[in-house]
Amino acid sequence: MGAISDYSSLLIDASEYAKRDDVSHLFQRFVGLAEGKMNRVLRTADMETAGTVVLTNGDGDLPADFLEAREVLTPDGRNIGAWSLQALTARYRNNGGYPQGYAVVGRRIMARPTTNGSLTMTYYAAIPPLTPATPTNWLLEKAPDAYLYALVEEISIWGRDADGAAAARSLKENAMAGLTLADNRLRWGNGQVTLSGCTP
Repeated sequence: MGAISDYSSLLIDASEYAKRDDVSHLFQRFVGLAEGKMNRVLRTADMETAGTVVLTNGDGDLPADFLEAREVLTPDGRNIGAWSLQALTARYRNNGGYPQGYAVVGRRIMARPTTNGSLTMTYYAAIPPLTPATPTNWLLEKAPDAYLYALVEEISIWGRDADGAAAARSLKENAMAGLTLADNRLRWGNGQVTLSGCTP
């Protein structure tokens, strides 16, 4: 097995690991399924990006690759937090003014009180999809093993190989846990623990 550097080499190695030579025509489907599962779990610095959401009467469309908000700033630069839709509606209804909170509903964000303007958002973005036309991304470069085992899992599920799928899932989860640990060390390794309240 050579280095996994792009879509084509990933296809070759995943097929070999899964012991299937008849999946190339389904490989894009498997990639999509694998990325969907990883997007639900993985949150690292490489996924963070910034964008602007234009509000009309307090509502705006989320970025197409949005997974989860890290920070949302109002037009005057204040940080606002997430609320439940029910609490936000009960508290502010359709009152106008600078937003005090937001709720995510489907693929839209609702900021209340309502205003026109823009929210500045730092958010976790979905893993850029691998395709033959876009053969690499940050995750394949940083953790090719996570991609490999994620694909072997999907191929094994398709092939009704329960043992193979379980083994690949365990290896994938270990690879993702290692990636998360390395990311935490990178971001917080020198962080200081601050104690609140009384200390002896």
